[in-house]
Amino acid sequence: MLIYFMMSVLANFLFYDVIEGEILDPEYKNFKNILNSFILLFALSTGEDWNKVMFDCSRDKQWGCVDGINCGPGRTLSFLFFMILILVTSHVMLNLFILVII
Repeated sequence: MLIYFMMSVLANFLFYDVIEGEILDPEYKNFKNILNSFILLFALSTGEDWNKVMFDCSRDKQWGCVDGINCGPGRTLSFLFFMILILVTSHVMLNLFILVII
């Protein structure tokens, strides 16, 4: 829970302006507040379209984004954030699964 909370606060700070995309919508799946960020990151950690959300958040001026709708902080920062999220959460979940089996 602590990892999800820290990552949702960071995602809220980084991707606050990204409200539309292929997967992101202005109502539920976005990074507008901590709760929506937390729920979206939990869904992404299960493997549900995390790469599409990563590409939604990685648009910059070169890709013709609109400020306040789908402009992200940049490609490298977005790729780094989502790769770390998936690697850390999958590692934690795998260890949790092994703990239950043992």
